[in-house]
Amino acid sequence: MRQIKTMKALEDLGRVRLSENVYFREFLYSEIANFYGMPNMPDDPDTAIAAATGLCENLLEPLTQAFGKITIRSGYRSPSVNQFGNENNLNCARNEANRADHIYDWRDADGHIGATACIVVHAFLE
Repeated sequence: MRQIKTMKALEDLGRVRLSENVYFREFLYSEIANFYGMPNMPDDPDTAIAAATGLCENLLEPLTQAFGKITIRSGYRSPSVNQFGNENNLNCARNEANRADHIYDWRDADGHIGATACIVVHAFLE
């Protein structure tokens, strides 16, 4: 998938099904990006999709099977959103620390991809 330059491309990215219960769109929401009017899109969608797919297949789907509904509260952050969050004390680590973590499309220092999500497991609410 090419870099996101149109609304249609962003819509297509959001519709990528990562696993049985999760689409990429669920990872794109960011309170920081929403509140401050910043785009939150990967520069390298293919790497971001691969990292998010691994997270879904290896962790989120097994959690859903074991505990039922989960909600992704925080997932992907673009480097610019993450940097802004770090510089403004909005609970984001430095970009270098978030490679292959919340910044799915940046490989870590060892060249590995990865993804992090903060989730809510509904079975544990109240």
